[in-house]
Amino acid sequence: MSVEQERDKAVATRARENVFAGIDIDRMAERRDDRLWVDELEATDSSRFLVLDSEGQAFAHADADQLQWMTPATRSDRFGDIPATLLGIAGGVAYFTLAVDEAHAEIFVALSSARRLGLRDAGLLFPEFEAGLFAFAKGITHWQRQTRFCSFCGSPVLLVASGHRAQCTNEDCAHLHFPRTDAAIIVIVEHDGACLLGRQRGWPKGRYSTLAGFIEPGESLEDAVRREVREESGVEVAYATYHSSQPWPLPASLMVGFTATARTRDIHLRDNELEDARWFTVKQIVDGMTDGSLAVPPPLSVSYRLIEHWLALRGVDLGELARIKQA
Repeated sequence: MSVEQERDKAVATRARENVFAGIDIDRMAERRDDRLWVDELEATDSSRFLVLDSEGQAFAHADADQLQWMTPATRSDRFGDIPATLLGIAGGVAYFTLAVDEAHAEIFVALSSARRLGLRDAGLLFPEFEAGLFAFAKGITHWQRQTRFCSFCGSPVLLVASGHRAQCTNEDCAHLHFPRTDAAIIVIVEHDGACLLGRQRGWPKGRYSTLAGFIEPGESLEDAVRREVREESGVEVAYATYHSSQPWPLPASLMVGFTATARTRDIHLRDNELEDARWFTVKQIVDGMTDGSLAVPPPLSVSYRLIEHWLALRGVDLGELARIKQA
């Protein structure tokens, strides 16, 4: 393969959407406050409801890796007293989610023969659109469960805007609360033909991944890259470039992926954040994955995409390496 072909392949790899990202849905933010319109949508025959249990698990068909959607009629019969949250409209279909307690979850399983599935598993099994909607639903319902009282005055809050805002019930306060997302950077650092990977205690034997950490107040994304890499490995980053992002509602994060270049290869582990950190050449990654001594994160994570893109720029197909390992 020529250098140009390798570069084109790497660009195509980078352009591919991360798991949970790129779902084509109109979130209808401008109409969420129109209660009559939302009520009509909830009763429309074509609308569909995604049910989540108290732990944020979805319900899949017993014999297929697909979501078990609920129709408006079934929702009215079984869970009519549980409010639904509008996710949006796609292909002329309105999608909602509702979070149920354990008793209602058991009823759902008993009547539909559904099986429960967590988001990590669903991200690798479900069609892209369903996995993305599941992530959306899990993120918004987690925020709803966590936002029960006003942080200004302590009064109970009421969900409004079809579940996308919470308003304080104290008339003297009436503060509006909005869903929050905790941003985190995740980065593959390179230096002179090698990339920096680390491992945490408790990970499977041989597992290494890119470095990551949360953004702090008053910090840019690039500043967070430099700080996190320095804190975890002692490596000094010269500059960082945005790669891609991934919603990560486990429970409420957004992973912002970067590639970065280090000033040197000096590693000084600090504060026991990592068990180990190493520089890996392309050959070491290929050899390690081939003989089983090295494992990278699964394709679910943007970390996999960062490693995949770094290798693709150097003419190596990470997916093919993984298939060789499994063979």
